[in-house]
Amino acid sequence: VQLVESGGGLVQPGGSLRLSCVASGFTFSNYGMNWVRQAPGKGLEWVSTYDSGSGSTRYADSVKGRFTISRDNAKSTLYLQMNNLKPEDTAVYYCNTVWRTRDLWGQGTQVTVSS
Repeated sequence: VQLVESGGGLVQPGGSLRLSCVASGFTFSNYGMNWVRQAPGKGLEWVSTYDSGSGSTRYADSVKGRFTISRDNAKSTLYLQMNNLKPEDTAVYYCNTVWRTRDLWGQGTQVTVSS
């Protein structure tokens, strides 16, 4: 059972990135998925959720209108399209789900927004 993130990097303010999270070892389509981030020296911050049942999406106020969460169940992949990036978006981004009773996390991908 594993989550693997990719797609991070260094981008200038106003730029865009698309993060990916590939899931394996469980039936991806059955699970709601989250993006969570951790900025340097700060705690975990919830970013976005994609519910499995309803298909609804939710966003933190800090990213609403700039980030879009999506998923491809055939590829067991979760995405986060990030537009109009700001320096305060700099963080390690993790995908997350609760599989059975286990809180499952990937290794994270670093996003740095700087000129």
